[in-house]
Parts: sequence; structure tokens; C-alpha cells
Amino acid sequence: MSKVYYTKEHEWVRVDGDVATVGITAHAAEQLGDIVFVETPPVGSSVEKGGESGVVESVKAASDVYAPVSGEVVEVNEELEAEPAKVNESPEDAGWFYKVKMSDASGLDDLMDEAAYKAFVEAEG
Repeated sequence: MSKVYYTKEHEWVRVDGDVATVGITAHAAEQLGDIVFVETPPVGSSVEKGGESGVVESVKAASDVYAPVSGEVVEVNEELEAEPAKVNESPEDAGWFYKVKMSDASGLDDLMDEAAYKAFVEAEG
């Protein structure tokens, strides 16, 4: 069974074995408004935990996406190129950004679970 983690930068990561699927949270999508463009890292590239791994643009602003884990990008959600609004419609499912084969699963240790993330968002106010 997969497990989902969250970052303070409002990314989510769903882990299945050593592959992590990355996207932005429903809260982030709501804050950004209508998403008009998504840039993902190329397949085969490496991402470093905490490093920039893409961009999401809305009618309001552009925002960097940060890698919640380190590893090699093994797949990207190509549907987002033609349909970036999928991120608004289904941010934590069909609106995923990319998948990473993790190089170090210990990077998950400092991420939040769903309850901790909800408390974090509420505390941000």
C-alpha cells in the first residue's frame, strides 16, 4: 500500500516501493487559482531533495516546485502540457507532476503525514 507525505512547500509525495509520485497539494492549487502552465523535469534527469524541480504558473503567479525526495525522474505527466487545469481539478491524483526512483528513502523522514500537514496549513492561517 502506498503512503503519502507532505512538505512545508505544499508538495505531496506518494510512495510505492522505491518510486515516489510528486505533485502539489489541493491547498496549493487553491491558493494559486487557475493553473495555466506546468513545467516538469525531463525524464532521466536527477532531482535533489529541496531543489527546484519544476514550475507551476497560474493566472495569479508563478511558483517553483521543489523535490520532496532525491532520485531519477522516471516518468512525467505529459497530459499536463495540454491540460494544466488537471492540477486544479484533481491536484492529488490525476494532476500529479512526475515520478522519481528514489536514491535515498531516508529523505522521507522529515516530511509530514496528512494529519500533520492539515495542522500545518491551519497554523499558517
